[in-house]
Amino acid sequence: MNPADIEIVGGPMPAGALSRRVAAVATPALAFAGLAWLLGAEREWEVLAALLCFLAALAALDRTRPGRAIAAACRSERGLANASAAAAALTLAWTFREEHYALLMLATVALHATACIGLNVQMAFGGIANFAAAAFFTIGAYAAAVLAGSTALPHVLVLAGGGLVTAALGLVMLLPVLRTRGHYVALVTMAFGLLLRNFLEVNDAFGGPQGMKIPGFAPFGLDFGAVASVAGHEVSFYLPYALTAGALFALALAAARALELSWVGIAMDAVRTDPIAASTFGLSPSRWKATAFLIGNAMIGVAGALYGMMNGFVNPNGAGFGESLTLLSIVVLGGLGNLWGTVVASAVLLALPEKLQPIQEYRLLIFAAVVIVILRFRPGGILPRPLRVLGSRTEG
Repeated sequence: MNPADIEIVGGPMPAGALSRRVAAVATPALAFAGLAWLLGAEREWEVLAALLCFLAALAALDRTRPGRAIAAACRSERGLANASAAAAALTLAWTFREEHYALLMLATVALHATACIGLNVQMAFGGIANFAAAAFFTIGAYAAAVLAGSTALPHVLVLAGGGLVTAALGLVMLLPVLRTRGHYVALVTMAFGLLLRNFLEVNDAFGGPQGMKIPGFAPFGLDFGAVASVAGHEVSFYLPYALTAGALFALALAAARALELSWVGIAMDAVRTDPIAASTFGLSPSRWKATAFLIGNAMIGVAGALYGMMNGFVNPNGAGFGESLTLLSIVVLGGLGNLWGTVVASAVLLALPEKLQPIQEYRLLIFAAVVIVILRFRPGGILPRPLRVLGSRTEG
């Protein structure tokens, strides 16, 4: 017998597998370290240096063989990469535990990324162009204002109620959405956003243009606004919001990933790719598009409810078309259908402009240039979604 053919149980891990696992653990940790650098930067040159390093890393992942190998390792070792990202996020939140602004930005990025996961379910899975995502985000916040301010529901159920109300009001749009195609769907959703904003501005029951106050989040009797210390360490009251927003993102990520890998996700992909061909195999395009639309709205509504409770108020300006374009830009820039891409794009589109405030004259110019450069040289987004391969491959 050839000694090379003997399998040693419990022996050393092959070098290739070990390197993939190391890359899967190190890459998310480095990405969150870059976000920590950006959040902690106080000088203009530090912000620009962080931005240049991000663009260089992005180019390396796309243009070099080691970079492509690292990206492939993160995809193949998805569980390790997710665990590393979760640990890095917790470390980042604890590192900035006393910084109000940094924790507010972390929570804002996490909640917008959660909403964009719902938007990805609609656009990347269901093939529905939703240009009113901010309107549904605002509906979730208004639902939280009404439920938390006028009922005795536990605040965890208030979040769930925000998602249910948002999904239910999404039914109003389903009939015109399912009866139109292409850019007409986008026009219908844009019209809904404009109508909702005007309705909220003239309706005194919802506070009119001034909006409504929302009680702070207090799950199981723990008032987040009163949190001042944890394990003997002074912390910002935004720390529990940042941790809850991260947990909400993790739940949305797991749900969307399970949906994508299930037969429901396969049916949605088939309907999006070719509705006529899908219908010949017994798949109802209307049913699956409606399913994607309602699931996506529920996720957007829950994120909007927690965002409103964190800020303490909501007004009709949040339902504007510009805010919807921001959410849409996060989805496209992050990579249509890539769920982790929403985090990276949210950090770029939300945190970067805030950090460029000291150089007001060039802030929007730099911001726009970054978006154009990324979309020009990486049209699939920062983290493009891998193509789904159906069927099996026979090894010869």
